Amino acid sequence: MKNISKNIAIFLSVGLMFTACSRDFLDTQPLDKASADNVWNDAALSELFVTDIYNAIRDGLLNQESMDCITDNALYNFGRMDIMEANISPTNVGWVNNTYDWNEMYARIRAANIALENLSKATFDAGAVDRLKGETYFMRAYCYNQMLRYYGGVPIIKSTYTLNSPDFTIARNTYEECVDAIISDLDSSAMLLNGKNMALGRATTDAAMALKARVLLYAASDLHDIPTAKAKSSVINGFSNPELLGYVSGDRTARWQKAKDAAKAVMDLGKYGYMLDLGAPLTKDEAITAYTNVYLSRGGGERESIFSKYYINASPDDWGAWYPRNNTTNGYHGWTSSEPTQNLVDSYEMMDGTKFDWSKPEQAADPYANRDPRFYASVFYDGCKWKPRTTDGAAVDPYGEIQFGTYEVGSSSSPAVYFGLDTRNSSIENWNGTRTGYSIRKFTNDDPAIVDMNQRQEIPSIQIRFTEVVFNYIEACLELGEEAEAKTWLNRIRFRAGMPAITESGDALVKRYQNERNIEMMFEEQRFYDARRWMIAPDVLGQKVRIMKITGKLKAGKTVNVYRYSKDNYDYTYTVQNIESGVENRSWHDKLYFPPIRLDEMNKNNKLIQNPGY
Repeated sequence: MKNISKNIAIFLSVGLMFTACSRDFLDTQPLDKASADNVWNDAALSELFVTDIYNAIRDGLLNQESMDCITDNALYNFGRMDIMEANISPTNVGWVNNTYDWNEMYARIRAANIALENLSKATFDAGAVDRLKGETYFMRAYCYNQMLRYYGGVPIIKSTYTLNSPDFTIARNTYEECVDAIISDLDSSAMLLNGKNMALGRATTDAAMALKARVLLYAASDLHDIPTAKAKSSVINGFSNPELLGYVSGDRTARWQKAKDAAKAVMDLGKYGYMLDLGAPLTKDEAITAYTNVYLSRGGGERESIFSKYYINASPDDWGAWYPRNNTTNGYHGWTSSEPTQNLVDSYEMMDGTKFDWSKPEQAADPYANRDPRFYASVFYDGCKWKPRTTDGAAVDPYGEIQFGTYEVGSSSSPAVYFGLDTRNSSIENWNGTRTGYSIRKFTNDDPAIVDMNQRQEIPSIQIRFTEVVFNYIEACLELGEEAEAKTWLNRIRFRAGMPAITESGDALVKRYQNERNIEMMFEEQRFYDARRWMIAPDVLGQKVRIMKITGKLKAGKTVNVYRYSKDNYDYTYTVQNIESGVENRSWHDKLYFPPIRLDEMNKNNKLIQNPGY
């Protein structure tokens, strides 16, 4: 089957061909374009047009600037994120991931509308037409949901504008209307794609069902239940158009039931899930392997993927395929762009299920021991074993261990200072080392033969995975008071991760669930939306970034000429501190629950209403 990638070589421009003269020699066709009639009466050309709409996914989850960098999970190494400092406004919207950008999403929505209008009149095979329509409905729903969860209600446009359109302005639809429109498209997609044999990377009935479960979960959440949101936020409480942000009335319990039912429908398909039928936790090593298999889509872990973006080396401009170079450590020629924070690392539990605690001397002295196995599979930390070094680092580090600290070398009586190869003082590259004391391991090919991270990889980017659907089901069960069912499924996820069962109830159980969802799905574009929709953002997204500073002091009588992590030779000190204010100075303001619409859009469309707080 053919994988699809965002940079598909499509030299296709659809437009009307006007005849300038009745004389045949002037009645010519462009050589670099296809006419609308040709496109929509040719199955292959129509497929090319629809395939291009998938470019709305862009780099998926494998962006250089991870969405987790606008949460407490991560820091972006190469620039301040204005949204985290509450500095955004209609004239300065700050960094916006391409897959949430107003203009980009509406460009894809327009393409979807063109496709649906023309496919309704297409003359080629009806089965192929239905398949293309099903894919298009899915991608239109995908684009609208990206905008809905970022901005709140947006204008729903389901037909194309032409030069003869009397008015190009349109008001924002209510949040409820947007949800209904997206669900309608997803239902249409699921029906049209049912039974179709779809190529990898294309929409399916199952993907439509899973995205529906996500949409309905968000719709039931605190941020989008206006009575709840008003009670928790003065900014939302003072907004005169709350219907743009959520449901102003209606049965919230019924919304949670719809979310639960939608998730359960996907679970009942019986096609997905990897090692979620265990009766006890895996061992540490088994759990590390299992979690790695999930995000590398191998060894059974591919059963997690419901909808993924695939990369091929034939598409050299696919930025997501450069994820190892963009995000792994500089000691292996990576750029260390999106870096895990100490805030995130501290949220990984001990293997016995208790919280990590810096006030406990044994944990503070050895903070990376006996942690949740997903930590070891997701984060590069000081002293962890990785791959052999590249030729320019092999002599300095022949052991292939991550070096994020400053260490003594030579004789303990007269030591010299050695800066680790993965720091900002590295002898390999000193401009792009970690600021937090960590770098990202997740989503990186672990083939020991691939040591230089300055190259591409073909790891799929899972846009919707089965465990997310299970989490959605768990959350709906919790909200409906079905704790036993929620814990059953939550513990299945934990057993795969090598973690013991959760036994709490009530608010304590909800907090454990929220932390579990964050740990399992870190760097998967979940945290920014979860923290906002749960309305815990003031407590977590407004945290100052905490970082780790590590020093290794030679023990008395020890001599080390080539550094290697060793508790026999070194006393290590781990110091947690806030990031320097000149790098980033985070704060929270409730206007960040709904980022602003760009002023240019407001000026072009006088019917738009700006989000609250701007």
